[in-house]
Amino acid sequence: MNELKVIISGGGTGGHIFPAVSIANAIREIRPDAKILFVGAEGRMEMQRVPAAGYEIVGLPIRGLYRPLWKLANIGVILDFLKSKRMVKMTIQEFHPDVAVGVGGYASSATLNAAHELGIPCLIQEQNSYAGLTNKTLAKKAEKICVAYEGMERFFPKDRIILTGNPVRQGLLDPTLTKTESSAIFGLEPELPTVLIIGGSLGARTMNESVLGCLEQIRQSRVQFIWQTGSYYHKEIQEALTKQGKPANLYVTDFISRMDQAYKAADLVISRAGASSISELCLLGKPSILVPSPNVAEDHQTCNAMALVKKDAALMVKDAEARQKLIPLALETVANKEQLKKLGENAYKMAFKDSARVIAEEVLKLAERK
Repeated sequence: MNELKVIISGGGTGGHIFPAVSIANAIREIRPDAKILFVGAEGRMEMQRVPAAGYEIVGLPIRGLYRPLWKLANIGVILDFLKSKRMVKMTIQEFHPDVAVGVGGYASSATLNAAHELGIPCLIQEQNSYAGLTNKTLAKKAEKICVAYEGMERFFPKDRIILTGNPVRQGLLDPTLTKTESSAIFGLEPELPTVLIIGGSLGARTMNESVLGCLEQIRQSRVQFIWQTGSYYHKEIQEALTKQGKPANLYVTDFISRMDQAYKAADLVISRAGASSISELCLLGKPSILVPSPNVAEDHQTCNAMALVKKDAALMVKDAEARQKLIPLALETVANKEQLKKLGENAYKMAFKDSARVIAEEVLKLAERK
């Protein structure tokens, strides 16, 4: 059997990094001898997360374009892109990969452009229901395009699309974990309804302000809350809670490392509508209220959320309306067991059960062809 070498590129957010690492892990499960090299952007999250997952990574001096596109600062961005592309070509010539995988983000643009020019077969993975700019521009150079939503032929050549779903973080599906055990970890009562609020690792200001503005409603309810504030907002929230008084039924933390425990304890999840989060909610069959971030390209989180809302698999609250509507809707929804059951069952119907392995197998097919 010939040696297998794979380059995986992308990052910038957890939504790109988690799928990339999951694909790498799945490749290693099929081919334990595989050599996998990541390419990321200097100063971005992947430069810490990828080595922590046990993989080598090369950093590029690449960044995104400024808006509007005619800004003079974009001259420097273009020069950095060209420099990054030269660096990747040198890396490819030294590493000799059989296949290149792009998951979106600045680095994947330079990497897959360089790989294509050097005759390396390319595969891209698009997490969102509205394709990102990087993947749209790379589509003509990719032989396979793995997507998580139907109808993606409006962005990509139909004959190259494979519906695979999004890979999720390993370890979320622990069949031995119980709600009683998970609730105890957060100091909660397993028989009381529980709402989990997650705005991402850095947090989400709107969601945090929605909670702070409804502390009295939370205090008077018979509902428990697990609230991940995000590291960026945690200090100011702790100060606000000290002034206003933290409700006893509110568990507050800046970051949850064991999301499997938090999901298991929760009867309802409030979340942004990033592709990875939605994939996890569907795979776990969790009822959710989605609050799409308005600060993303092409408003793609609203597209992601609506794909579930149309199938009665989630509720949605607009970011601009969250401060008034979010917590009252959560309290109303978590008390309605029939609605929770219906939302959870419909979400699970939309899940892809083994996305990482399906994508890994497509990567191996391309490598064998080379």
